[in-house]
Formats: sequence, structure tokens, C-alpha cells
Amino acid sequence: MTDLHAVLRKYWGYDQFRPMQGRIVESLIGGNDTCVVMPTGGGKSLCYQLPAVVSGRTAVVVSPLIALMQDQAAQLEQMGIPAAALNSQIPWPEQQNVMRRATKGEYRLLYVSPERLLREEFVGYLRHVPVAFFAIDEAHCISEWGHEFRPEYRQLRRLRELFPDQPIAAFTASATQRVRHDILRQLSLREPHKYIASFHRPNLSYLVRACDGVTQEQLLIAATEAYAGETMIVYAPTIARVEETVELLGRRGVAAVPYHGKMATDDRSQNQERWMSDEVRVLVGTIAFGLGINKPGVRAVIHLALPKSIEQYYQEAGRAGRDGAPADCVLLWQTRDAGLLAYFNQKIMDEQERQRAWESYHSIRNFAESNECRHRQICLHFGETPKWEKCNACDVCAAAPEWMATPAPRVQTARAQHTASRDGEAARPRRAVSNVPESALQQYMREWRRTFAKQRGVPAFMILTDASLTDLCSREPTTFEELLEVTGIGERKAQSFGKEILIALHEFATRG
Repeated sequence: MTDLHAVLRKYWGYDQFRPMQGRIVESLIGGNDTCVVMPTGGGKSLCYQLPAVVSGRTAVVVSPLIALMQDQAAQLEQMGIPAAALNSQIPWPEQQNVMRRATKGEYRLLYVSPERLLREEFVGYLRHVPVAFFAIDEAHCISEWGHEFRPEYRQLRRLRELFPDQPIAAFTASATQRVRHDILRQLSLREPHKYIASFHRPNLSYLVRACDGVTQEQLLIAATEAYAGETMIVYAPTIARVEETVELLGRRGVAAVPYHGKMATDDRSQNQERWMSDEVRVLVGTIAFGLGINKPGVRAVIHLALPKSIEQYYQEAGRAGRDGAPADCVLLWQTRDAGLLAYFNQKIMDEQERQRAWESYHSIRNFAESNECRHRQICLHFGETPKWEKCNACDVCAAAPEWMATPAPRVQTARAQHTASRDGEAARPRRAVSNVPESALQQYMREWRRTFAKQRGVPAFMILTDASLTDLCSREPTTFEELLEVTGIGERKAQSFGKEILIALHEFATRG
């Protein structure tokens, strides 16, 4: 593991693996079929990226979204890891160049869509690429029992017969026992090494409240004031509600951008980029927003309607707190929206699909109406039985934040009320104190990061994650060697823009 730690430090800037990561990496390096179920923010991507780096060959990564492919490939290139994506948005001459370089083994990771992967002509081409293994991201999409079943993922069943000598690794964040078994069967995994992480996200606080329309609006406004300055996602059930919510927040002086499927692609991309780069802190979207979104510092995710399933809620809510710091997941639901879900379920023609929809509906409705620990309910849904009965990190087990009980501005959030647990224990309450304000240096470096990222045309977190920024401001390095000690800054990142970081720190220290 010594050499692996050296690679981890060099490219990712971390000294230690997170729980399970090291074992998963070793499994893939050993050529084993692997199935990994790990919560959002648990570090799944590194589990196949690092083995690809040390293999000296190419890992073919199957990804469902073009934007996700391109973001991951760009981030790896920034880290000094040769990577590329092949999709329809890339001009044909550039695609040909990528394919030519891939046959020479120049890439460690090559991202493709499931549709492209199994076209006959592409299968023939891949036989000339030095493939180390296949990594299937969002693997729950292959199962009809999964909450995001995609028919095109079914084609991946042919991978085993077409490439019998290459290992296959499946990765997902939200698969029940039934879906996990289906993934293993569909992909014909051979004696797979299975890694199922806990579904307990102790840094998250689940807060649920049924309300009418007027109360929901009041609570939403109170939440945006309580989380002033923090990055948020608000999920609305329909396009009309997205637009109404953006308008409502705008009237209250809260800058927010919309995101939904009926928007022009360029407008949607621009709004996402403004949110990712911290220009706008609140994004209001439908479920069209979010798959694969990798922004670590989201402090709150608010749902304005009951999701279709616990799996969907777990995945969307899990976009909060990916950096491991405390974050809140708020579900403000109305009975009328639950009725709308039931209405659509009745319209489903396929009997099995309708049955699955009703099962999901009853599960999420029970979750919302139950007086049992929210964290425990989620764990039990995914087949995990916690040793604890009370989490102290949900509205059932602990007091809800003041803004949720009585809509009022400028009150503390649940972020200040509890802290992440260690070694799988339930979260423990914190003393009721206000959020600690950022130092002047943190504010200065956050603005520097936003401007610098915009100049380079990448999301702000690709320059420095919030965790890296906090550690940087704590250490205040003055040399290249000291900069390498900052968490999340590897050699390539330090070489690429370490000089600019050190200059920014120096300018802050010497300004009048």
C-alpha cells in the first residue's frame, strides 16, 4: 500500500484513503470483478481512477451523462492524469484524434456512454485499445428495480461475452438489496468482490415537515436567510414551480437561477456554471438537475415536494455535504403533491412498472409521515440494520432548527447543532452556537478562487475544494513545499497554479 499512498498523495493530494477505498483499489488492481455501493461523496471515482493510473493501461468508464464525462475528464487532466471523453458533442475531428491516441495507450481513463460502447463498430475499435477494465458508473441504471432505470444500460449485459478477459467494476450510490443482486446478475460478474458502505451519512441532518403552500413559502424564505452566504439546491416538482420559486426568491432579494429540461441547453449550462463557480449561491431545479454533480460544499438541499422514492430522495439529498462537513437536507412536502404522484402512478400502463411505482410511493410516504429516526429508516430501506436507535441528526431525534419551527430570519441552522460521527456511530449534538464566520483571508481566497476558475473556464472546486481552501487558510503556506502539505493539493495542481496561490496569499498578507 506504500506505493499506492504515494500515488494518492502525488495526484489527489491526500495522505490517507477513506474507509474501503484502499481495499477496492487493491481489488481492481488484482483484476477482480467488483461491485461497490458507496454513498454520494464517499469517493467512488477515486476507486477506479487510481487503479487506472497504476495499471499503465486504459480504464473504460461508462457514464450516463455527457456533462459528467467531460467534467471528470477535465478534472483528471488538471491533476496530470491523461483522460478523455467520447460523445456526440465533441467535433468529429477531435473524436478521431482521441480514438487514435487511445489505441496508442495514451489515456489512463476513457469515458463513453452506454449507447456508444456497444455499437458494433465501436466494439471492434475497442479491441485495439489496451483496456485494463470496465467501470460502470451509476450502475443502478441497469436494473428495472432501480429508481433511474435506463433501457440503454441493458445493453451492458453483453460486455462479459464481448470482453471476457477484462474485469468489470460496478459503482452506485443508491441500490437496495434487490437492485444490487440485479446488477450482479445483469453484468454476469464473476465471483465479485463486494463492498457495501454504510448508508448512514452522519454529517447530514434530515428535516421533514408537511405543510400547506403558504407555510412552505414562508419556510423556504426563512431557510434562505438562515443559510445566508451558503450554497444551496432547491428541488421543485414541476417546471412551473421552478420558475415561480426563482421569482419568489428574487422578490426577497435572494439571487437564484433555474434549471429544467425545457430550457435551452446553453441557458441551462450557463446557469449551472454560474452556480458551480459560486457566482450564484442558490439553484432551483427539477430532477433534471443533479446526476453526477460534484460540488463538495453544498450546505443545504431543500425539496419542495415528495420525491418518487427513497432512493431518489437519498441521492438528491446526498448532494449536500459531500465535503464531509455538516449539511441539512430539508423536505417540505404538501399533500397535494403526494396526490399528484398517486395520479401519475395510476396512469402507468405496464403492470410490473406500476407495481414498482406504488411500492416506491408507499415507502417515501411512510418515510415522510413516520415518527421514527430518519437516518435509521433510510439505512433499513437499503438493507442495513444500524446498531443505534437514535441519530440526534434528524427532526425526529433532535430539535429542528429554529427557522423550521417558526419561520423567522437570521437564525442558526442545524449545521451548528451537530457534528459528524466517527467509526459508524450516530451523530452527536453540538452546543447551540452560531455558524463561525469565515476569516477575512478565507473570504479573500474564496473570491480569488472564483475569479481564477472563471479565467480558466472550470468550476471553482476544481481549483480548490472548500476543504482545501479552509486548510490552505489555516496553514498559510509561503513555499512550494509547504503548499504540498495542504489537503487536496497534489504535485500537478501545485505545479499548475501553486505560484498563483502563493502570490494571492502574499498579496493578502501585505495589503494595506
